[in-house]
Amino acid sequence: METINKKELLERLDDVVEQHIADAVALFQNRDNEFLNKPSATGGWSIAQCLDHLNSYGHYYLPRMRDKLRVAPPTNAEGFTSTWLGAYFIKMMDPETGKRKYKAFKGHIPTSQLDSAKVVSEFIRQQEELLHLLRDGVDKDLDTIRIPVSILPLIRMKIGDVFQFIIAHNERHMQQAKRNLVPEGIY
Repeated sequence: METINKKELLERLDDVVEQHIADAVALFQNRDNEFLNKPSATGGWSIAQCLDHLNSYGHYYLPRMRDKLRVAPPTNAEGFTSTWLGAYFIKMMDPETGKRKYKAFKGHIPTSQLDSAKVVSEFIRQQEELLHLLRDGVDKDLDTIRIPVSILPLIRMKIGDVFQFIIAHNERHMQQAKRNLVPEGIY
């Protein structure tokens, strides 16, 4: 695998997370419960379900990443190298390269009627925490910190791969949520 510049990677991911926050605030915050819980015209998830699904992954990954970054020693390492498995998961989840649909895993399937204000608020909070974690990663070795994968904890991925996977997964479902705005002529 190719080694990439860690600082550039984290800045690129930071920009995507900043956009997710801006979109959540501009498009979803302060919308009524009925609107955010309205099922997709194509039969898919509502906006609230998309965000709740992402929140379920955040509940798993964010504390683990926070704990690992907190105790990781500072380093001058400037590069990061994905593993083949990490690169595969990222490519699979990225909306540009992973066109296949996937079924959500048990524990990550949202219910149909949610407290949408709470869901949106939690999503924004988690994205802000993710920004802090990305910024904490600048002086850490992203190759040595390992995080157990939520669906198979025996597999541990490098935190640099986890950052990319989570943000690609978030982008995938943010695009899905925003497609629910099209019939309304909003987006």
